[in-house]
Amino acid sequence: MAVYKAPLKDIQFVLNEVLDVSSLATLPGYEDATPDTIQAILQEAAKLCENVLFPLNRSGDEEGCTYENGVVRTPKGFKEAYQQFREGGWTATTCDPAYGGQGLPATVGFAITEMITAANQSFGMYPGLSHGAYEALSAHGSEELKKLYLPKLTDGTWSGTMCLTEPQCGTDLGLIRTRAEPQADGSYAITGTKIFISAGEHDLTENIVHLVLARLPDAPGGTKGISLFLVPKFVPTPEGEVGERNGIRCGAIEHKMGIKASSTCVMNLDGAKGWLVGEPNKGMPAMFVMMNAARLGVGMQGLGIAECAYQSAVAYARDRLQGRALTGPKNASGPADPIIVHPDVRRMLMTQKSFTEGARALALWVGMLIDRAHRHSDEKEREAADDLIQMLTPVIKAYFTDMGSECANLAVQTYGGHGFIRENGVEQLVRDARITQLYEGTNGIQALDLVGRKLPMKGGRAAQRLLGEISGFIAANKSDDRMKEFVEPLEKALGRVQDAALFLMQNAMKNPDEAGAAATDLLRLMALTAMAFMWNRIVVAAHKGLANGGDKAFYEAKLATARFYMARVLPQTTSLNHQIKAGAATVMALPAEAF
Repeated sequence: MAVYKAPLKDIQFVLNEVLDVSSLATLPGYEDATPDTIQAILQEAAKLCENVLFPLNRSGDEEGCTYENGVVRTPKGFKEAYQQFREGGWTATTCDPAYGGQGLPATVGFAITEMITAANQSFGMYPGLSHGAYEALSAHGSEELKKLYLPKLTDGTWSGTMCLTEPQCGTDLGLIRTRAEPQADGSYAITGTKIFISAGEHDLTENIVHLVLARLPDAPGGTKGISLFLVPKFVPTPEGEVGERNGIRCGAIEHKMGIKASSTCVMNLDGAKGWLVGEPNKGMPAMFVMMNAARLGVGMQGLGIAECAYQSAVAYARDRLQGRALTGPKNASGPADPIIVHPDVRRMLMTQKSFTEGARALALWVGMLIDRAHRHSDEKEREAADDLIQMLTPVIKAYFTDMGSECANLAVQTYGGHGFIRENGVEQLVRDARITQLYEGTNGIQALDLVGRKLPMKGGRAAQRLLGEISGFIAANKSDDRMKEFVEPLEKALGRVQDAALFLMQNAMKNPDEAGAAATDLLRLMALTAMAFMWNRIVVAAHKGLANGGDKAFYEAKLATARFYMARVLPQTTSLNHQIKAGAATVMALPAEAF
């Protein structure tokens, strides 16, 4: 069976020893976010995830959501779990105290999100989408809209969605046809169809707040003519209570490969009453607040699935008896040895372990960067943090979800035939993981965003900021004999990133297909290098822990895993650089009709 226990010890190690989470308490508004407070919060979150959410994961998958005459019902136990989740204040953790939130740092939210999605990805979709709607409305909504809607989104009595996709329009949002007609009372009548809307209809909350992209009558074509509207399921009364039913309804739910307990809806709008969020024809910048938050959230889903897959694979490998170790029996009194003794099983487990622990460090570092970007008193510090966030967002979304899927498949492979059987639980992880590579723009789109937008942004300043952060670490640590085996591979990988980027600078202007052909490989190259950077930081912390007489087995496991990453994973950067420099010719040579 699949198993999950929140990796609190590792989360605390990253927060306290690798990243120094105590620095958050020096930021304005976060004075109460001390390490002890954060630890207590994460311990309570772990209990909820292990004891309430994880037990519903398989049953929710078996039952799925049901649809009848526009009504969607979540699986048994979900309503009660959501009520407990909401009453515990988990919808409000990082929300503004002005609207009833707890005002905790984003870093804490990242750690909680990992645990929620590891325990029950489908459940996590409901509050996850709501928080994205909260962020977009908080950044771009009028004071009237914020006063009416944000307290309800904060306390979880209302939930939120993002309504972008249409049947003819996925990534290319310029093709949107949903229209918004101005009304005499200042509202808009919105008509159109949206598809693939996560949590578009369900029975967990008393109201659902949809953020909808649509076009005004005089809007210019393309993305420059898109506006953002708030469309509630029930129009609130002036007192903020649920009022009359609005003209937005669920026409169907999708029958999906995975995340079956998360309702994915077709939403039909027929003159639905909505209110403009932000400025007319400026809907994309407003929606990107929600999309960027969602991209990082989806990346955390990849990490969460990988963690659950890893724990399940380890548990099975320790118990399953098959064959004998190549170096002689390790379980001489038994009929066979546990499969964890076999090198190829170890390869699969170490691949998962080196990803989950390195990715956790990278994700929580980005959480801390978000907190610095939002709260630091120095404008230059805020700007520097934001540059790094911009560069790392597509990397985290794409690489984490690719690896979440890979780790889920490795868990099935570890189980062998038993992994393919539904009752053992790990095949669900494969199915659930697959959507994460598609959400919020497929991973190929994330790669194009990295190459086309993020690398050249601000004259290349953001990219140089990330590379400078890594090269600064290398310069500070390369003379330490204990770090040599870790810093030298990192330095070579960084050189490959710079070499590949130079190739694109020299060739993509002449032939834009060069950028498109290289994008996915370059994102993976940068991701592997960023992970190597975090593994180096983990090694520094592990050496300090050993020197201070800490848990020897724990810290030595960190060093062993770092060595595996440097020797067995990071060398992929060599082939990726060769692939990039091979150019676009072999990718584009075949005529379309020859496929």
